[in-house]
Amino acid sequence: MTETNRTLPPEALDAWAHALRERFGLGEDDIPISLILDLARDVANGVARPAAPLSAFVAGLVAGRAGGSPADVQSAVTSITEAAKSWDG
Repeated sequence: MTETNRTLPPEALDAWAHALRERFGLGEDDIPISLILDLARDVANGVARPAAPLSAFVAGLVAGRAGGSPADVQSAVTSITEAAKSWDG
């Protein structure tokens, strides 16, 4: 079995975000990379690592259902981050 390095350097993350924007017709502000990475960090540290991608998905779902504006994204991420910081699971 061949091992691959799954660590993504910052420039590759930017390239991936650009590819996603192109594929789905998204604007520059539609993918707030640092906000999502901060969400993942806070959830991984406050809850558990596997909870990070789930939480990012839920943030997108909640934001989309609220209208999908950048403010909706910020609100959903803030709410999930606050929940993670107070998690005592």
